[in-house]
Amino acid sequence: MDEVEFRPEPGQYAWTFGGVAPTHRIRPGTVLRLWTEDAFSGRLRRPTDRPSEVLDMAEVNPQTGPFFVEGAEPGDTLALHLVDLTPARDWGASTTIPFFGALTGTDRTALLQEPLPELTWIYQLDRVRNTLLFEARRGDLRLELPVAPMLGTVGVAPAGREVRSSLVPDKFGGNMDTPEMRPGTTVYLGVNVEGALFSVGDGHYRQGEGESCGTAVEGAMDVTLVVELIKGGAPEWPRLEHDDDYVVVGSSRPLEDAWRASQVGMVGWLGELYGLDPLDAYQLLTQISLSPLANVVDVNYSAVTKVPKQFLPATDAYGGMHRHLRALARDL
Repeated sequence: MDEVEFRPEPGQYAWTFGGVAPTHRIRPGTVLRLWTEDAFSGRLRRPTDRPSEVLDMAEVNPQTGPFFVEGAEPGDTLALHLVDLTPARDWGASTTIPFFGALTGTDRTALLQEPLPELTWIYQLDRVRNTLLFEARRGDLRLELPVAPMLGTVGVAPAGREVRSSLVPDKFGGNMDTPEMRPGTTVYLGVNVEGALFSVGDGHYRQGEGESCGTAVEGAMDVTLVVELIKGGAPEWPRLEHDDDYVVVGSSRPLEDAWRASQVGMVGWLGELYGLDPLDAYQLLTQISLSPLANVVDVNYSAVTKVPKQFLPATDAYGGMHRHLRALARDL
């Protein structure tokens, strides 16, 4: 099994999906051990830091990659299994940013109100207790929150020569910001260009569903993942598989269209898995699906449709790829 370790230098990050030359060419079956920088490019470090003073908005959401997967062609399915996500620093940062987030006016949702003030929260990581310390900025409350690492961005190059910002989620994946993207997840993405050209980044030490203020506990991450390729079968929307459930992520605006896309995507997946007529799959979905939010703050919102496997007959999605990758992960 091939292994590649990569810690990007500052000039090696990607800031878009598409339009970037690959940093590596790899074969299916490769194990990647990567370092990803946080969404702020490591520039928010103290509670006194103000985003407008320290951030370069042209350098947010740096991506590690892209990686060219040998043999990947348009119409194929890229399978990425997240083996391990470990915080690479002993602190993470979150902030409020004027005219950004779900509960504030923006330039598009124009309101006669003052923008939110810039505040920064630094969460200290306790590796022994596996917790993050929340400290109120305008009060005395201190809380220990469980660490729950995830990746905000996992994506491939879009179709049609498009180049999309690393802040955007869409059919190619990208900045979906869903807590479902956790260790033990297998991500299935449709390949749009030769080599797939996938990249990852935007580590979160934890994030609530919806990412309400627009920033999670953003932190640098040590990432271990396994790359595999499935010929054909490209899903229209990103699919995730865990040991206990199937997930489809849809991204659009308004939010109900993101939800609809994820629901239609799951109707299609249930049809593939069980030979169900779309209306039978629709009826079943109505009774068993969960709809956790991913984000309501990005350029497109992302919604999740999640189906617990406990309600379904045992089967092997993509020929048992998730089970195969889980077995490889145990050996790692």
